[in-house]
Amino acid sequence: MRKSHPVRRAVLATAATVSGIVLLLSLKPASDPGSAEAAGGAPPAAESVQGGSRPIGDGTVTGDAAQTQYGAVQVRLTVSGGKITKAEAVQAPKGGQSDQVTSNAVPKLNQAAVQAQSADIDAVSGATYTSAGYQESLQSALDKARAAAPADPGRGGAAQARTVTGDVAQTQYGPVQVRITVSGGKITKAEAVQAPKGGQSDQVTSNAVPKLNQAAVQAGTADIDAVSGATYTSAGYQESLQSALDKAGG
Repeated sequence: MRKSHPVRRAVLATAATVSGIVLLLSLKPASDPGSAEAAGGAPPAAESVQGGSRPIGDGTVTGDAAQTQYGAVQVRLTVSGGKITKAEAVQAPKGGQSDQVTSNAVPKLNQAAVQAQSADIDAVSGATYTSAGYQESLQSALDKARAAAPADPGRGGAAQARTVTGDVAQTQYGPVQVRITVSGGKITKAEAVQAPKGGQSDQVTSNAVPKLNQAAVQAGTADIDAVSGATYTSAGYQESLQSALDKAGG
């Protein structure tokens, strides 16, 4: 048998290698899974229902009605202290089998909304359409409540003025108790409803309390300086002021 020439063997080997590479390249997908997902091959990640750090404003707010295959769903929220305290469906599918589905699903959805403090709640089994409509209207209500909240997210979310009285602070010269008015998450007014009195305390109180009231409004916190000559009254004022702030939600 005639032996192959070394040069011919090298040429044949090179041709086989090139053919193999071409075959592998022809089998490679047009795009990788990552690019297919980026192009819309997979569902997008769910958008956060919290809408950022801005709190929700206090009061009652009703979301837009969400139309479903079986009827409209509309959610109303009661918000206090920046939190959902009550959720209810003012509209829900009714008539025929919908009555049974609604009576079973809505109480569970209401409870879930209060617990989650968002529209990120699970659908109730057997009430897929009602649950989806509830979530949609709930998100609408949350958006409206957020729009009514103060712009500063660090101020607790109180949208309406309210008055809070701190606990009584006992001092060497008598009790001190502070009452504050809070609006838009800020102290708009501070006053001492109790302060040391009698003898020299009357003069100390009349001099110190107005200054302390002003300092509380300016600082927006209980971190205020003591008034010279009224150390005990100032300390009691700060203690009661902090109590009032704690009750107001910081």
